Amino acid sequence: MSQFVDSDETTPLLRDDASSDNSQDEDYESRWRSIRVMYFTMFLSSVGFTIVITSLWPYLQRIDDSADASFLGWVVAAYSLGQMVASPIFGLWSNYRPRREPLVCSIFINLSANIYYAYVYLPRTGNKFHMLMSRAFVGFGAGNVAVVRSYVAGATSLKERTNAMANMSACQALGFILGPALQACLSFIGEQGYTVKIIDLQLNMYTAPALLAAVFGLINILLVVVVLREHRVDDDGRHIHAINYTPEDQVDIRDDAEETIDRVAVLTSNVLFFIVMFIFAVFETIATPLSMDMFAWTRKEAVFYNGIIICGIGFESILVFLVVKVASQRVGDRPVLLAGLAVIFCGFFILLPFGNHYPKIQWADLKNNSLVSQMSEASISSNSSVEPTGCPYEQTWCQYTPAIHLAQYITSDFLIGVGYPACNVMSYTLYSKILGPKPQGVYMGWLTASGSGARTLGPVFVSQVYTLLGPRWAFSLICGVVLGSILLLGSVYHRLIAFSVRHGRIIE
Repeated sequence: MSQFVDSDETTPLLRDDASSDNSQDEDYESRWRSIRVMYFTMFLSSVGFTIVITSLWPYLQRIDDSADASFLGWVVAAYSLGQMVASPIFGLWSNYRPRREPLVCSIFINLSANIYYAYVYLPRTGNKFHMLMSRAFVGFGAGNVAVVRSYVAGATSLKERTNAMANMSACQALGFILGPALQACLSFIGEQGYTVKIIDLQLNMYTAPALLAAVFGLINILLVVVVLREHRVDDDGRHIHAINYTPEDQVDIRDDAEETIDRVAVLTSNVLFFIVMFIFAVFETIATPLSMDMFAWTRKEAVFYNGIIICGIGFESILVFLVVKVASQRVGDRPVLLAGLAVIFCGFFILLPFGNHYPKIQWADLKNNSLVSQMSEASISSNSSVEPTGCPYEQTWCQYTPAIHLAQYITSDFLIGVGYPACNVMSYTLYSKILGPKPQGVYMGWLTASGSGARTLGPVFVSQVYTLLGPRWAFSLICGVVLGSILLLGSVYHRLIAFSVRHGRIIE
């Protein structure tokens, strides 16, 4: 039940008005300071993920020769699997205890896991499995996203929420920018880098980003401990007692009736968020292998160029969030979500290969549209010191599937960079409005878990389909998934409305 605080009834008759105004101003400022700490937490969570995403594949190849593109899918998915397990746990924890506790715990786990990632080259065997475990623990620590979203949803009124969620998404996008940008900058350290013998550490272009993410985690813990305070308001902006925090000077006023949440709208929102995150997980997983296969980029070039591209998408996303704020106020949240899905569909449709130009094949020449299968051991050994580039001949589709042009790749990146942020922010903005003023920790935990499940299945799906069948099948199936999500949104369009609108408190 919601527990409202009416300032007119709880303020003593002889209380000084200036004192009351100062108290309200202090509460307002404290509330927004705490919300900004959540923005920063989301920003650092995003940086912690993207700062290594473009170098995962070359780092994996370097530490373990037995790792292939299929295993890369599992490494990327491990992060999301850990987050999927942790999100409901941290969400439930935040409903009954001060949010500072799950936040500090999760950030510390994330910090430790990044240090583990920086040392995965040390074991003599099974290095790829150590990388898998480190990414799973990093993801487990990132389960605090559920706490962050529930806090911001509970600490903002209905009018403030879209802007707050857009700001949080903008901070997330800024993390997506700075993460790859920092990785691109640190790539100049090189693969050999420097050795710090006293702690047995190889500081290179692969380990330095993870260690930097650990430093960011330490800063985040300090901010949460020093600045964060508990605040909750209802859809009209009136203060509510938080279940996990009870001020001594406030009076409980309870609603007479329990109002229900639209379960169909909640389930649909989770499914749509799953699809949105699944699509982007496919995109971020396949970007590096696809560019190396299609454009014959080396590992270092792939890390550097994809870092720049993802930075560009991040800047683009910030502009999209600014537009989304205005568009959602004028046309509503649902049309913006629908338009975002349509743009994503166009982005993946453009990636379908066509034409008569075929990708360069590793260790072989393409002659008469067929692979020269007979290769001498001498030619392979003579070139062993040079990094092979192009599409691996083990992927048989390379022989008959046309290459994707760089212009296609860039255009697709641009469109996905428009559609994904719009869908992302609208998905959980709508979700938080559907839930209303009730504690949202567990519900946000399930939303984050659904997104994490998508980020678990997406990399595994695309790495398997791409490796075995090629980009034509992979991107055709993604187009089908996006089309299905558009039809689903259309079928329940009328039910995706705010809790207060549904119960007649506010007219939409």
